[in-house]
This record gives sequence, C-alpha cells and structure tokens, in this order.
Amino acid sequence: MTRTHYVKSGLYGLAPGIDFPAALVAGLLDRFGAAPPDALARVTLYVNTTRMQRRIADLLTAEGARLLPRVRLITELGQSADADLPPVVPALRRRLELRQLVARLLALQPDLAPPSAAFDLATSLSALLDEMQSEGVGLGAITSLDVTDQSGHWARSQKFIALVGTFLTRDDVPGLDPQARQRQIVQALVADWQIAPPADPVILAGSTGSRGTTALLMRAVAALPQGAVVLPGLDPQMSHALWRSLGGTAPQQDHPQYRFARLAETVGADPAAIPPWTTGIAPPSAARNALVSLALRPAPVTDGWRRDGPKLGDLPEACRGLTLIEAADPRGEALAIALCLRQAVEDGKTAALITPDRILTRRVAAALDRWGIEPDDSAGAPLRQTAAGRLVRHCAGLAGQRLGAEPLLVLLKHPLVHAGAGRNRHLLWTRELELHLRRYGPAFPDAAALSGWAEKVTRTRHDSGGIQDWASWVAATCLGHDARDTAPLTDHAAWLIALLDALSRGPGLPPGDAPAPVWLDDDGTAAQTVLQELADEAAHGGDLDPGEFRTLIDALLGGEVRSAIRPDPRVMIWGTLEARVQGADLVVL
Repeated sequence: MTRTHYVKSGLYGLAPGIDFPAALVAGLLDRFGAAPPDALARVTLYVNTTRMQRRIADLLTAEGARLLPRVRLITELGQSADADLPPVVPALRRRLELRQLVARLLALQPDLAPPSAAFDLATSLSALLDEMQSEGVGLGAITSLDVTDQSGHWARSQKFIALVGTFLTRDDVPGLDPQARQRQIVQALVADWQIAPPADPVILAGSTGSRGTTALLMRAVAALPQGAVVLPGLDPQMSHALWRSLGGTAPQQDHPQYRFARLAETVGADPAAIPPWTTGIAPPSAARNALVSLALRPAPVTDGWRRDGPKLGDLPEACRGLTLIEAADPRGEALAIALCLRQAVEDGKTAALITPDRILTRRVAAALDRWGIEPDDSAGAPLRQTAAGRLVRHCAGLAGQRLGAEPLLVLLKHPLVHAGAGRNRHLLWTRELELHLRRYGPAFPDAAALSGWAEKVTRTRHDSGGIQDWASWVAATCLGHDARDTAPLTDHAAWLIALLDALSRGPGLPPGDAPAPVWLDDDGTAAQTVLQELADEAAHGGDLDPGEFRTLIDALLGGEVRSAIRPDPRVMIWGTLEARVQGADLVVL
C-alpha cells in the first residue's frame, strides 16, 4: 500500500517579520487539512525552544479538536535514556575538574591570571569543549596551529587550551559530555535514517544551524523522503549572485543569511529558489524587508547600492512605523523603551524588547515597575539577584572574613533570616541592636559584646523576654566563621547549607521539623537545587580557600530562574534566539 506524501522533502523558508509559529502551523494545516485524522498525528516536529513548543501547541489547539503532531525539542535527543550510550557527565563536575587543572597551571604560571579566576577560566574552557564537540572539531585543529610568528599570548593561549585534551582523551571516567552525547545520538539517528528512512513526515523548524550538531540534523532531515526544514527569516530578496558572494574564498560569516547559504550548499539546493513554507501569511512590510536586505548586502557587493537603491521606490513607505531614538545615557535609553512598551499596553497591543544586554533589561524592568507592569522575560531573573540568591552570597561571604557591624545588620535584616515564627520580635531586636552599634560600637561585635548589650536591654526594658537567647543565637550562628581556612569543597558546601538552614529557621524552628523558609518559594527551590548539585559533585572540586569558594558560589548563582507567577503577557523581553521565531505588534531593538 502506497502512503500519500503530504510533505515534499527539502528546504523551506519564511521571510523576516512573519509570525513564525503561526505561519508554521498554517503551512501544516494547508498540507494536512484534507488528510485523514491520523495523518497530522504521524508528523514529528522538532523545534529549538520550549516557548515555541508551547506556542505551536496553543495555535493547533485553537484550530479545534484534532490529533496533534509530536512536537519535540532538538535538545531532547541528547537526553534520550534509551540510546546505547553512556550517561551524561554533569556539567558542574566537568567545570570543577577543569578548575583543579587550571589552578595548578596558575600556580606554575602566576602571571597568567590571578588564582581567583580559576573557576571562570574553567567555565570558558568548558564552553570551548562544548563548542568543539558540537562542531565535531578535534583538539588537534587548535594545537597544530602555527603561532610562532604571532604575539606571545597566542602561544600561551594555545597551551592553556591544550588542557581540554585531558578531557577529550579520558577513558577512566564513564559518561559523555552533553554536547558529545548529543552529537553521537544525532549521528546514530542519521545512520539509521540512511538505512531505513522514516515513513512519516519529519519537520525541523526555527533553527539556523548555528551549532554543528543541529546543522547535521538539518541536513539529514532535508534528505528524508518526507523531511522538511523550515528556516526562519530567510531573505527572498537576495539574488543568485548575492547568495554566491556569501561563500567563496572569503566567506561572509557575519552575514545573517550565511548559515542558510552553507546549509543550502551542503544539501545541493539553490538558496535563491527555496520555496516559502506557506503563502497565506505575508510579512508586515515587504518594502521594509527589501530595504533591510539592501542595507545588509555583503561588503564585497555593496557597490550595488547605487544600482539597486533607486529600485526600492518610496522609502517613506518602507520606513512607515519605524522610529529612531538616540538616548543621551543608559538611563534615558531604558526610560524611553519603557515608555514605548507602556504606550503599547495602553493601546491594547503586544510589545517586545529584543536585546542580549541583561543590564538593559534590568533597567527597563525597573522603569516598568513604577507603572505596575511586569514584563515576561524569556531569560528570567539572575538567581544571584533574588532574595534567596542574595542570602546565599551573604553567607558565603562570611567564610574567612571577620564580620563587621554593618554586614551583620545587613544579614539580620534579610527577609529570609529568622523567617519563621517570631519574625516581628527578631526585627525589633535587630533594630535595637542597630541603634546600639551605631551609637556605641564596637565595629566588630563578638559574643561578649552581644551578651553585654542583651543584659543592658534586659535592665532597661520590661518587654525584653527572650533577648538573651536571641543574642546567643546571633553569636552562635553569625560569628566565628572568619576562622575558616582552606578546606575540601565538600566541607565548604556542607557548612554553607547548614548555615543557610540555621539562619532561615531562627532559634524557634528546630532542624527537621519543616523545610527552612529559605527553600520554600521558586527562588529558594532554585538555590537549593544549585547547592545540592554542588554538594553532590563537591568531591571533584579539590581544596579551596574561602576567597575561591566565594567566587565559585557567585559563579554558580549566575543562572536564571523564572517565577511560576505569570507576568503581563502583553509585554515581553526576548533574547536573539526567541526573537527569530516570535512576533509582536511593537518591537524595540
């Protein structure tokens, strides 16, 4: 029995500005609208972000009751448990092992970098290792480079990067790095497809092929009998000559269409002849797309501006709706963006800020907060800036440093310290202690100073019940950590977790009765996950002094956490990855 092919194999594109998920769904329904009910359910659709996965599901659901396709993330391939491959080595374990190697190198060459930079350098090496394994590049490609005629730092960098070879050639540790496992799974999948191609449609949408493993999968999907690759932001304005100018002996790798040109070349397709996935949805402004396409001509062919520029016609039509704002300073920039987003909300429109600058997004979010608008930030908030993250950093900062009056008060005032029963009494005694320390000192309170202050308050106030116990708890919990010295990471991690638990519970909530308040909300759960992973992998971290431990904790808290409370869905902040496949009424770049 011959099965009907609803998808013609090859590459497809969608022009810039088109709502990519909506157009993708429209193209699917065009092809499967008249097909049997189970035909669409046989489709496997690969996308590259969770947000796009949810949007496609919502759009298909809105079209009415039907059997839906399987929508999977590309990254899920590397997490497949049934693959005949070793499990993934935790990324933190690799970074900790690399940190030990880097620390030994810095001890031998102290002029290379300060010891405190060991973990940051290990993180950079880990990122390099990921990229090399994703691209299928061996270490020899770097170590064989001839840098004898270059500056001395090139040779030193080459030796530094050679540390990666320790991990590429290891046979003593089971497991694979995430990118290596992802690539091997994709290679095995491609090999299986070459022997027995899937009979059902396979569609990969929304990726540009910027990662080597993804590009490998895209080429394989495009070669399937019912395989389709849908490219986001493909420029239909470019001619054959312009596409050819992107390659050659001087490839224009910084051009936004370069990856598409390479992909088309590897699958034997003409990029200028790639058909649209659907013709039912047009870009908001074809004239604007033509103007941007002309402006982004590769450098070798910009002489064509004079020839092709007059063909654009009416430029005001192409620029309709565009506004240029030149801010005098970063504060003015953030305020101008916030005002634009607020105006869109008042007009009942959706608005999106597209930027990779996390500092700018924080400024814009702060400006929007004055009007009660919380943007839907795709990256979330940095964990180190949440209440739980700040407390973790405060506590890690106690190691190896004598605690002064000011840091002590900051710690006691934290909203997650003594957050259980008796919080009001805790704040009362903290205020009294602050008044005393600011008037009489000492600059570095000790247990005797706290006990003497508590006795004085007992003599002068009739409502001082429990203050001696509170002062003893503060002394026992907050003081004495300056004696910590170089120790195994396992000891540092256990000390930090116990300290956080004790501070958050306060003297009135014994350990084990219930989870400490610091771990209860989304931020606390994320912080607990980070610290628990650190405790699990600490055996691979070696010995650290208190300063190195503080740097390590700060780096680990650099990830983002998203709140379970949904913000305003009309105002969004996207990174460059999300912006490829999303659309809004107002877009701020």
